[in-house]
Amino acid sequence: MADEEDDYMSDAFLSQISDVRPGVPMVKRAKEAMRREVLHKEKNLQNRQKSYKEQERESRETALSSSISKENKGFSLLQKMGYKAGQGLGKEGAGRVEPIPLNIKTGLLGGIGMEEAKKRKAEEELEHYRQKVQMKHQAEKRSLEDFRTRKRTEREERQIEGDMRKSQRACEQLDTQKGITTPREQWYWPEVLNQEEEEEEEDDEQEESKNDEAEEDELTSLDKLHFITSYLRGVHFYCIWCGTTYNDEEDLSSNCPGDTAADHDD
Repeated sequence: MADEEDDYMSDAFLSQISDVRPGVPMVKRAKEAMRREVLHKEKNLQNRQKSYKEQERESRETALSSSISKENKGFSLLQKMGYKAGQGLGKEGAGRVEPIPLNIKTGLLGGIGMEEAKKRKAEEELEHYRQKVQMKHQAEKRSLEDFRTRKRTEREERQIEGDMRKSQRACEQLDTQKGITTPREQWYWPEVLNQEEEEEEEDDEQEESKNDEAEEDELTSLDKLHFITSYLRGVHFYCIWCGTTYNDEEDLSSNCPGDTAADHDD
């Protein structure tokens, strides 16, 4: 037992207790004495540990601050190869003069490769954040492009519908001026003015009508506009975008910019 530790059965300790007879409960003063004894031991233990750490640190600092002695085998070999104290390493003497400093890790969570692992994790988190921001920007860009495309499509569809109605009115008027009482197709005019008077048709005519209706359903507004404007240009030499009826096909080709709305934008 160490000198500084007191024996719980010693006279010095027992003298602090007023009554130590067997079976008699421990009094408050005895409990306090035991508590002080425990604290005293813990304090002595901490002092010994602190002293050991301080001695270790002082020994390390002393060793690091001292130059390598000639008795060191490595230093002795360098001297045999021509090295002199205070000279830099290497053939030209331009290398390191002082030893590489030590970096003592005192934390309990540290270890070999811990710093690299932390750095790598930080880089991975940063890269993940950059990718997340980039994906968000790309999504916003696609959303904006989709919005612009949708608006442009709606605008083009409205323009086509307007040109379609204009072409139907012009077709009806020009056909009527030429004495044409029935449109080439029902949708060439704004509405069908002439209805068939006969209630019954032959089987082949009914089948042909059904085929025509199926083909009409497959046509888009742009397709119908193309057919009507081609009819107006070929039959009446009329351009809905110019708003002009030309004398003949040569006059139309020479003076009309083209057969689409885009050709008339300029």
